[in-house]
Amino acid sequence: MYAPWRDNFYPKELVQRRELEFASRHVTAIEINGTYYGTQKPETYARWAAETPDGFVFSAKAPMRIMQSRALAKTGPQVEDFLGGIAALGDRLGPIVWQFDSGVRLQRDDFEAFLALLPTRAHGRRWRHVLDVRDPAFVDAGFIALARRHGMATVFTDSDEYPSFADVTADFVYARLMRSRPGEATGYPAGELDRWARHARTWGGGGQPEDLPCLSNDAPPEVPREVFVYFISAAKERNPAAAMALLQRLTSLRVG
Repeated sequence: MYAPWRDNFYPKELVQRRELEFASRHVTAIEINGTYYGTQKPETYARWAAETPDGFVFSAKAPMRIMQSRALAKTGPQVEDFLGGIAALGDRLGPIVWQFDSGVRLQRDDFEAFLALLPTRAHGRRWRHVLDVRDPAFVDAGFIALARRHGMATVFTDSDEYPSFADVTADFVYARLMRSRPGEATGYPAGELDRWARHARTWGGGGQPEDLPCLSNDAPPEVPREVFVYFISAAKERNPAAAMALLQRLTSLRVG
């Protein structure tokens, strides 16, 4: 797990091998970043699943060696190898994030052929895919239409560093909030957390928040959606508190 969390999230007496057990009982989902740099053995994924409670979900970033390939359409064996291993997470596995960094130049035909490689069902389970494309030249209304044709989510990014758009393209929504401040105990100020709680409820109810930018004028069908919101980057040591504060607001909204 993330080392700075040991100073302000994990109890001081907690041994490292129990960090996942602790974290998974205070937040409802974690995005695995390490798989971007190197995958784990299926036994490791299975152990992680066993350490978490029912209903907890891992999202996972796919290996960068796939996304940085010069011929995405030929990465089928690597895709299958990665998915076959991480399937060991079982019902704890949520969406897979395919992150294409800003330095990666994508070709539309090659990219669409790559999307055709990503299964919707395999290894006895349904797969949900998230496209995080950070090349501004590639991200346009055509990209939104392509994601919708394949039933894949795009990432809403709360950041000035990457393309930021909130078009809903799948039956779930994936958001990354990247503005945590070290001086805020909960990462984001209370008013901003209230706003993100409202947005999450709007997404969950099938709508699109009116004050977030979109690339396409085509509105998706208004159907209930599962919503994944992660606090990442920025003041990383504050992100667990931010997530717990947002969860508290969403729970209060459900109760109210």
